Amino acid sequence: MSIATEPDTATPGAFRVAAGAVAVTTVSVLPVFLTGALSVQLTADLGFDPSGLGLVVALYFGVSAFFSLPVGMVVERFGSRVTSRIAVVGAAVLMAVLAVGARSYGSLVAILLCGAWCNVMGQLSSNLTLARSVPERRMGLSFGVKQAAIPTATLLAGAAVPAVALTVGWRWAYAIGAVLALAALTATPRGNAAPDGGRPAPGQRATAALGVIGGASGLAAGTATALGIFLVASAVDRGVDPGLAGLVLTMGSVIGLAMRMFHGWWADRREEARRTSQRRGGGHIGVVAISLALGAIGFGLLAVPGSSALVVGTVLAFGLGWAWPGLLQFAVVRLNPSAPAAATSIVQVGVYAGGFGGPIVFGWLAAHASFPVAWSVAAVSMIVSAALMVVGRRMLLAHAARHPAPAS
Repeated sequence: MSIATEPDTATPGAFRVAAGAVAVTTVSVLPVFLTGALSVQLTADLGFDPSGLGLVVALYFGVSAFFSLPVGMVVERFGSRVTSRIAVVGAAVLMAVLAVGARSYGSLVAILLCGAWCNVMGQLSSNLTLARSVPERRMGLSFGVKQAAIPTATLLAGAAVPAVALTVGWRWAYAIGAVLALAALTATPRGNAAPDGGRPAPGQRATAALGVIGGASGLAAGTATALGIFLVASAVDRGVDPGLAGLVLTMGSVIGLAMRMFHGWWADRREEARRTSQRRGGGHIGVVAISLALGAIGFGLLAVPGSSALVVGTVLAFGLGWAWPGLLQFAVVRLNPSAPAAATSIVQVGVYAGGFGGPIVFGWLAAHASFPVAWSVAAVSMIVSAALMVVGRRMLLAHAARHPAPAS
């Protein structure tokens, strides 16, 4: 098995590696979530409605889905040191150009789409870094910490509304983001984590199960992406002050960040308890399904008037409905230890495809019906995703029974 199995002395290095992966992933995805958080100011200045915002975010993730497989092969070929630095510099350039060059809705769309590959490369290079550099007993926590980068990005984006956008203007928010991205260069991997050249044995592949799970994650990701993009605009539409709406988004991001790390820690404890069973298992997928089902309650509450429903709904939606990606990527890496970047790139196609369709549907519903209707549909989508995760888990367990994992 090619997953790192260093002794306890490697643990401090593991935390440094995980912190670097968080930094790389955060700045890589920051441009699109910053665009969502600044939606009120952008729509007023550049002249477009919620459906226009949904379209630009959808196209961003659609282009990301297109690049996912080829970028995965590039990361496997050149390793994580080079590709993570390319991703970080690319994100810095993207936000700098947005700060000075987004003068119309068309230019905003064009600039964002030209930099969509930065997000893909940042995600996959971080996956490769963790798979090659972190001890096996810390693998779940490391992926939980790494996936905490997404709510970290929404946290930074939400904080940028009252701190920057409402004081000196939205362009400065992008400019500060570019500076943060360049600062993240110091956290990129020092070594070049590269694949070991092995190929997964046939018994390690669970293609059909991963296909169902990837489809479920795509549906959930499409729904959850709308959360980070439209929460501020939805709250303002309900009469909430824009600064307060940004703070609610920040609160949700902090909760989502903590829950992703908790899920990773718990996954390591579960793996340790069943280390001797020699089974690939599907328990982590079951946890994902439960999180999605409970998160659906939060999305439903966002359709209910009142500040209490807004706060509780945000907590549940972020804390459970958008806390599962680390567990999912951990499961995929465990199934495909010899090519983690390429394997997770396949799953990311589904996630990015969901990110493409979700904002379009949500934005259209918000513009032509209402935000409460859009949140209600999002809640139903989460329930369907949870059901598909259960189906995928059963397929995964059946596959594990037919192909027992060899001893490490």
